[in-house]
Amino acid sequence: MNKSEFIQAMAEKSGLSVKDATAALNATLETIQESLRKGEPVSFVGFGTFEVKERAARTGRNPRTKQPVEIPASKVPSFKAGKSLKEAVNH
Repeated sequence: MNKSEFIQAMAEKSGLSVKDATAALNATLETIQESLRKGEPVSFVGFGTFEVKERAARTGRNPRTKQPVEIPASKVPSFKAGKSLKEAVNH
């Protein structure tokens, strides 16, 4: 399911217009991004938690030249599914 299909399904289930569903989804995604940028986790009880994890600097290898390459430390977004979501997927 891509974003436009998701918006269409959201509009049908909620009774919102496609325009309103698009605005609601965009606002939700922007709010999650802003919170993660500040380092704050976003938790939806039963659904899951979005958070930022630190990835340490490490040495990788260029697959073409086989030369070692230093990969700098970075922050990566992470999602941990909640119990209800896990159960819904497994049933």
